[in-house]
Amino acid sequence: MPANLPPQYYELEREFKAERDPREKLRLAQELLAIMPKHKGTDKLQADLKNKISKLKKTLETPDKKHGVRQAATNDYIPKEGAGQVILIGPPNSGKSSLIESLTNAKPTVTDYPYATREPLAGMMTYETVQIQLIDTPPISVDMYETYMANLIRQADLVVLVCDLASDKCQEGLQFIFYKLDEKRIVLKPEVTDKPDDPRYCFKKTLICAHKIYDDETGERRKKLGEKFAGFNIVETSIIDDDSLKNFKNEIFRALSIIRVYTKHIGKEVEYIDPIILPVGGTVEMAAEVIHKDFARKLKFAKIWGEGKFDGQRVQRDCVLNDKDVIEFHI
Repeated sequence: MPANLPPQYYELEREFKAERDPREKLRLAQELLAIMPKHKGTDKLQADLKNKISKLKKTLETPDKKHGVRQAATNDYIPKEGAGQVILIGPPNSGKSSLIESLTNAKPTVTDYPYATREPLAGMMTYETVQIQLIDTPPISVDMYETYMANLIRQADLVVLVCDLASDKCQEGLQFIFYKLDEKRIVLKPEVTDKPDDPRYCFKKTLICAHKIYDDETGERRKKLGEKFAGFNIVETSIIDDDSLKNFKNEIFRALSIIRVYTKHIGKEVEYIDPIILPVGGTVEMAAEVIHKDFARKLKFAKIWGEGKFDGQRVQRDCVLNDKDVIEFHI
C-alpha cells in the first residue's frame, strides 16, 4: 500500500536530516509524525520515526558523553517553572532587562548601552498567588541575532515584544523582528486560534510592551505604534510607574489564558495558596487529574464556590471552572 505522503512531508524530512541540533531535530521529528497519514502504508515509517523520537529524547535527557553525543547548547532551552513561561524579546536598549529586574528576583545586566545582554536569563514574577516565569533575552537587530533564540521562542507560552518609546526608530526595530522571525518560520500573532497549514511554521501569541512611556512626551510614537500594529494588545509600561507594572502583570496573566483553582478539604476552610493551574475552559475532571489520574477516576462529584455560583454547589466532573473557583472533591 503506497504511503501517499504530502509534499510538505518531504520538505520537512530534508530539514530533519540536515539538522544537527538535537532539540530542533526532535521538534522536526514530532512534526513529521504529526503530518504523516495514518494507515497501513505508513506503519513502518511511523514505527521508525517513533523510534527516532525516543532516541532523541533519551539523548537530551541523559547525554552519552562516553560516545561523544553532543549536548544541545544550554541557551536554547530553559525548563518551564510556575504558571507559565513568558519570553521578552526586542531591539537593543528596549528595556527588557530593566523590566525583568523590576518584576522578578533576577539580576540582569542593566546598562545605558546596547547589547549588554548576551545570554538568556530567567526570573520568577509574582502575580497574586502564582509565579510566572519571565525570560530576558539578547536583542534582535540587523547586527545581532543569536541562533538559539528560535528554540526559546517556540517553547515559550507567550511572547512579549518590548518597544522603546524613547527611540524614533521603535517601529522599524519591531518590524525587523517580525521579518527575522518569519524567516525562522515563527509568526507573531495577537491571538492564536488555529494551527498553521504548514507544520514547519509556529504561531506565537504576542503582547507588545510600549516601554518607557514617559519618554514619549507628545504621545506620537505610541499613536504610530498602535496604527502600525493594529490588532495587537499594546501595554504601556515604565519602571517608575508602579501602576503600569501592575497592569503589565495583569495583561500577562490574561494573555496566558489560564485560570487558578483552589482546593479545600471537606469541613475545612480554603487556603488561597498553591492553586491548580488550568487552561481557560478547564473542568473539574481536569483539576482532579492534576492531583492524580487515579484520583480523577475515583471522583464521584465536587462542591464548588466561586463568583456566579451557589456556595457549595454540587457539580459533576464536566463542570467548567472559572478563575479563583474553590473546589471540594468527593470520592
